[in-house]
Amino acid sequence: MPSIVLFGRSGQIGWELQRTLAPLGRVVALGREDTDLMQAEEIRAALREVQPQLIVNAAAYTAVDQAESEPAAAMAVNGDAVAVMAAEAKRLDAIFVHFSTDYVFDGRAARPLTETDPVAPLNAYGRSKLAGEAAIRASGLIAYLILRTSWVYAARGRNILTTMQRLARGGDDIRAVNDQLGAPTWARLVAEVTAQVLVASRGGGDWAPLRDLGGTYHLAAAGECSWYDFVRAILAASPRPDGSVAHVAPISSHDYPSKAPRPAYSVLDTALLRSVFAVSLPHWRQGLDLCLDLPPRASILSSRPSRLAPAPVSPRVGG
Repeated sequence: MPSIVLFGRSGQIGWELQRTLAPLGRVVALGREDTDLMQAEEIRAALREVQPQLIVNAAAYTAVDQAESEPAAAMAVNGDAVAVMAAEAKRLDAIFVHFSTDYVFDGRAARPLTETDPVAPLNAYGRSKLAGEAAIRASGLIAYLILRTSWVYAARGRNILTTMQRLARGGDDIRAVNDQLGAPTWARLVAEVTAQVLVASRGGGDWAPLRDLGGTYHLAAAGECSWYDFVRAILAASPRPDGSVAHVAPISSHDYPSKAPRPAYSVLDTALLRSVFAVSLPHWRQGLDLCLDLPPRASILSSRPSRLAPAPVSPRVGG
């Protein structure tokens, strides 16, 4: 059974990946308490101890506004650490899967963005994620996947879904930007499609086909909406105890100042991923409905309980 090292086990995508990767091998899931991604030697030590055939990096510095004040920290985690992982993957002859972001684009497009469209990040977070992508490509690795996703949310942790559900229970005024467009993507969809891609790429017990199929792909829900549309949908499905629904007011980006500028349009074209790996990507609204209504083991790809059963996960290297 192949060994898999997963970085970022406590994040939105990493949490879901622990389940979806389990049928593919022995998963060693690492969190920040196990490996400090700002310390290159800790990354190397973790990987050299396990000697994995597959490395999956779901860890990231994701505080977009804070990154404007801490660009070096963002770059250390999203750029430098990824370079170390890629170098180790090459040394170990391992497959490397890394998650990137729609924020590598400037948002000026008027149609869904393809993998070959020019990149021009607007903020420090986007620049750090782009540096991670560049490090992988420069590493000499052949078998890798860079999966760009967008507007990721989950039923746990701190994200727009859980924040809006909390605000809906109170009496605070809610405002949401209506001039930024994207595709809200459930973390479970990202994890399940990632596993599906790896299964589709498995030949002769390993992932040798990825040496030909590897590269950069876009992985996001279908459709598009504004943050205002998304918040309205969340609130409509999260009524207060008395049955009322919290009100949300649409505002422009100019009326919602933030340290980091965001792309106005970051809808990702997923045709390449769907074509190469024969995967389907449901509409963002379907993902939200499933996230809010179905039990924890529900699978967005089937709308039925997932056949990807949970398996024991090694929580750290060593004991």
